Amino acid sequence: MHVCEVIKTLDVGGAEVLLVERLLASPAAGKRYTVVCLRASTGELVDRLRSSGVQVVDLTTCPRALRLPRLVAVVRALRPDVLNLHSPLPASLLRVTSRFSRPRPVLVSTVHNVRYRLPTMLLDRATGWLDARTVAVSPQVTRAVVSRGARHLSTRIHGVDVAGQRRAAMDAGRTRREWDVPDGAFLIVHVANLRPQKDHEVLIEASARVVARDPRAVFLLAGTGPLRERVARRVAGLRLDAVRFLGAVPNAARLIAAADLLVLSSSYEGLPVVVMEALAAGVPVVSTGVGGVPDLVQDGRNGYLTPPGDPGALAEAILRAMRPEDHARLRDGALNSADLVDISRTGEWFDRLYDDVRA
Repeated sequence: MHVCEVIKTLDVGGAEVLLVERLLASPAAGKRYTVVCLRASTGELVDRLRSSGVQVVDLTTCPRALRLPRLVAVVRALRPDVLNLHSPLPASLLRVTSRFSRPRPVLVSTVHNVRYRLPTMLLDRATGWLDARTVAVSPQVTRAVVSRGARHLSTRIHGVDVAGQRRAAMDAGRTRREWDVPDGAFLIVHVANLRPQKDHEVLIEASARVVARDPRAVFLLAGTGPLRERVARRVAGLRLDAVRFLGAVPNAARLIAAADLLVLSSSYEGLPVVVMEALAAGVPVVSTGVGGVPDLVQDGRNGYLTPPGDPGALAEAILRAMRPEDHARLRDGALNSADLVDISRTGEWFDRLYDDVRA
């Protein structure tokens, strides 16, 4: 069986990492996979897929105005048995054009986020009836307006490589030395694409408040995207050695595993991969309680949840998590949450799903 997975980008972001981790964990027998993307801003995910035997078609070099027509031509030429659509705009186009393909692929959609722009959502809604199955990546996504009316909707939390994150946690000392984290520091990591939804302004203001009250705190901010220069200037303007912007960090999951705490300041989310990577490594999480985050972070057990857009509340939650007795309890809770985010089970689940829709 030939399965084609179509996603808008291959960045080091949530939906992309979920897809890559799932394919790497999928059973090898009986199926071959091709991933088609409109743009790959980093070679990291492309290289991981290709090294595991997954074919990747990257349309980055195609002129932007021609990428969608080229996408249609590529998918038609691949003649897949199953077409799994991970991004709503390409999905809307491919659902329609696949009706004229011979043989006609079975359509599956995977929904990764709780909101789209209105025109995108309307296109997705108008064509979604053509799907055979729809998969939401968290209960929150299942309940969101983007999933209303979806055909044969299932919920599947994807997960990450738990064993790999546990190994990375055991190597935390070396990772911290690579990033010049002082001995005795309490390392707080934020990994996110530099886009408005991640609300870096709230994070940066909260980090300044935390550093002012607890000198152990060291913040490392990793990520890239359209707001890179703005965020870099904002961090530099703090003039605090304890708050550093790192830019793009290859294998950022390793940095998360070396942290004492992961923090997330987003105004909205689907189910963030960074939260799963933290819990897999036994790292507590302080996050805004948006999207699918509350499906994984249990307030007071493996982390703390705060309202979005409130730097004061975020700073107070971070400071609470830094207290030794609180941190020990949260770390135990994170370690005991790993089964919720084990990707190996999801690879097997999708393998059965593809068999079912082709039966």
